[in-house]
Amino acid sequence: MNGYLQKMRGQGQSPPRVSLSEVCWSWLGSFLGMAAVALLHYKLLDQHGLMLLLGSFGASAVLIYGAVRSPLAQPRNLLGGHILSAVIDVTAFQWLGMYPWLAAAVAVSVSIALMHLTRTLHPPGGATALIAVIGGQSVHKLGYLYVVMPVALGACIMLVIALVVNNIPKTRKYPEFWV
Repeated sequence: MNGYLQKMRGQGQSPPRVSLSEVCWSWLGSFLGMAAVALLHYKLLDQHGLMLLLGSFGASAVLIYGAVRSPLAQPRNLLGGHILSAVIDVTAFQWLGMYPWLAAAVAVSVSIALMHLTRTLHPPGGATALIAVIGGQSVHKLGYLYVVMPVALGACIMLVIALVVNNIPKTRKYPEFWV
């Protein structure tokens, strides 16, 4: 028991501060990526009862604009993690929607397992997997369209912005890998 509790103390140090330049590039990328998705959402789709803006995209922005070298931030993970999780989420809700607590637990846990198995682990995918269960009637009505829009389309828009912005400074390179 003592060894188990000792592991919770941690032994490493906090990561070093990033440069002001890195902060500015992260800010610019996240601003442009989220602005593009939000603008399309509010100006084009929301008028027709469709959506493009997801809370999980905020977490993706942290990774693809702020932690560009992380394996979890790479295009394979961004797209695969969101899309796979969205498919699982919609399926879980359709099969288990009468038990929302169970649908939520199944959607997130199965998504994590499949992201591991497919090497597409992207933590915001867990949130994407939860949204179709807790998202309300407007999300439920989308069914599998949820996978295409907002999930795949929004992630693709953010990826294009990440490819452009993250490769402007000489100190950044994105992606580290595609597949």
